[in-house]
Amino acid sequence: MGAVSAVGVLLVDDQTPFRLAAKAVFRRLEEFEVLGEASSGEEAVALASELRPSLVLMDINMPGISGIEATRQLVSADPGVMVILCSTYELADLPTDATTSGAKAYVHKERFGAETVRRLWQHRDSGTFGST
Repeated sequence: MGAVSAVGVLLVDDQTPFRLAAKAVFRRLEEFEVLGEASSGEEAVALASELRPSLVLMDINMPGISGIEATRQLVSADPGVMVILCSTYELADLPTDATTSGAKAYVHKERFGAETVRRLWQHRDSGTFGST
């Protein structure tokens, strides 16, 4: 599949090992292409306006603005972007504003994988905040 038709992805996490692991997952999915990486919410907002990704994998807890606040800013600037929040919270322990941030889904970092990404992307228009 050519890069033109690939879904552009921005990876956002302050932990380099997780960004590397996420990049490896997306490399296995030929319909996705990692456009860039950010290590903070501020960097994510700046990069997203430049790269225009269709999908953003967003860590919740980072220095500076949180992933939840960065998600609000991204979705406000580009309502068509799909943000998947990703952290180590169990669903019941998610910050209350996660579901109203504009993110489409939440994935626990230990459950993040190729099939999860593919399934969430396919159901991105369901209108409900999904999780795995």
